[in-house]
Amino acid sequence: MAAQLSPQQLTETHRTTLDQALEAIRTRAYWSPHPEHPKAYENDGKAAFDALLGARFDLDQPGTDDWTGAEVSPYGTELGITYPHPDLEVLLPAMKAGMGAWREAGPETRALVCLEILSRISARTPELAHAVMHTSGQAFMMAFQAGGPHAQDRGLEAVAYAYQEQTRTPSDTAHWSKPQGKRDPLELSKTFIPTARGIALMIGCNTFPTWNGYPGLFASLATGNPVLVKPHPRAVLSLALTVQIARTVLAEAGFDPNLVALAAERPGEGIAKTLAVRPEIKIIDYTGSTSFGDWLEANARQAQVYTEKAGVNTVVVDSTDDYKGMLSNLAFSLSLYSGQMCTTPQNLLIPRDGISTDAGAKSYDEVVADLAVSVGGLLGDDARANAILGALVNPDVKSRLEAASGLGEVALASREVANPDFPDAVVRTPVIVKLDGAKPDAEAAYLSECFGPVSFAVAVDSTAGAVELLRRTVRDKGAMTVGAYTTSQEVERAIEEVCLEESAQLSLNLTGGVYVNQTAAFSDFHGSGGNPAANAALCDGAFVANRFRVVEVRRQA
Repeated sequence: MAAQLSPQQLTETHRTTLDQALEAIRTRAYWSPHPEHPKAYENDGKAAFDALLGARFDLDQPGTDDWTGAEVSPYGTELGITYPHPDLEVLLPAMKAGMGAWREAGPETRALVCLEILSRISARTPELAHAVMHTSGQAFMMAFQAGGPHAQDRGLEAVAYAYQEQTRTPSDTAHWSKPQGKRDPLELSKTFIPTARGIALMIGCNTFPTWNGYPGLFASLATGNPVLVKPHPRAVLSLALTVQIARTVLAEAGFDPNLVALAAERPGEGIAKTLAVRPEIKIIDYTGSTSFGDWLEANARQAQVYTEKAGVNTVVVDSTDDYKGMLSNLAFSLSLYSGQMCTTPQNLLIPRDGISTDAGAKSYDEVVADLAVSVGGLLGDDARANAILGALVNPDVKSRLEAASGLGEVALASREVANPDFPDAVVRTPVIVKLDGAKPDAEAAYLSECFGPVSFAVAVDSTAGAVELLRRTVRDKGAMTVGAYTTSQEVERAIEEVCLEESAQLSLNLTGGVYVNQTAAFSDFHGSGGNPAANAALCDGAFVANRFRVVEVRRQA
């Protein structure tokens, strides 16, 4: 196929960005090439999004045996889009056909092609924002930022790590000469070729289809693997657009577009389970429930499996020198996207005798009551509440929210919020439930993940007891995030030691505009890969290095 994007064009356009990304992951400083504000883009994307509704989304990929799609926006609209359903016996061989040329292109060309894909995705951020909003329930600005530039940053971060790991070994022919005394030396020429494992399966999630999907997609593609994207059936559109863009760029760069393909499923089909154990699938990236993540790890034995599952995120509240700032920060963390983030705090561990603050001593009851007031004040205006909360992504979240009030004393009741733009949206404020950490029946509640706008204020006997409960929670249930508030260096060291030993990411004394449930690409690690919540971190060398192997070819010199 004739290339329309030459290697020289790709180098001139993207090599500087690749170098900047490599420097950013080295320094861990703030950097992003993707604009966060809607005004940076040519249009608002609404017309482009509307044009997709009610139509067939043709990707011109081989092996299409049917058309399927049943997405309904959490804001109440049926999208009416149908996507190609794959005949795997046709599609999978077609995906493997282009692997040789993609391997021969080498790490740099692969990285630059990935950057071109990301650049074109970035140009369509407003359109993608509407797609993310109407499949995940995120409010528009969150969908715009998290589904757009922040997701693109995570994808670029994965490309940078992939390039770095593949180029640790020399790409040019190495000359090897071993002296043999008076005899002629032994001489060989050696080449070292990064070689892909095979087809990578990226299993998308409902809540953050691009943010959680792009790291695995681009890590696999940049290391030479074809990628089959299997979206969550409720959140297909943003990933279908991504696949469409990737296929176009690959073709223009002279590569087989079937290196990236979509696997949309019929309602109830469960195609992920079928694909996961096929011998062609050598890499799996998954974000979602613990039960299916555990199943993948146990059964997809032919594949390298990367999972982000569930955890019980915990905040230890010991003391603070900014009581108002602490309450404000926690209120926003509990409310953002209705708690439908894998990083949202669930358990707040508070000594039953209270805490010391700059506003004086505060009892357990006072801390919980003041937090409830802070959340209520943050979400008291419906317009602001809608902008922060978004909509509940599915009926299961609503059911958990409604059941939570029966688990203990309700410190803050959830209320229904009307959305005048989308009357059918299900919008609810968080519930805060008080639990006694010493009671066995309470333990069953707070040691189970309750995904959604549900938080437990757990009374513990002491800060030392909170630290030990934190350890047990992370060790047994996992955590994507841990937070703590303390003015004591001794307590800080104790909490840090737990997080180091149990491998959990820790945020201390956040009182400003950075929140425990937010992470920045190129600087923050999302998850650690070292506790039950996830077996991988986004993004580090370990996330990419085992997606390829180095094959050595030795020749007699």
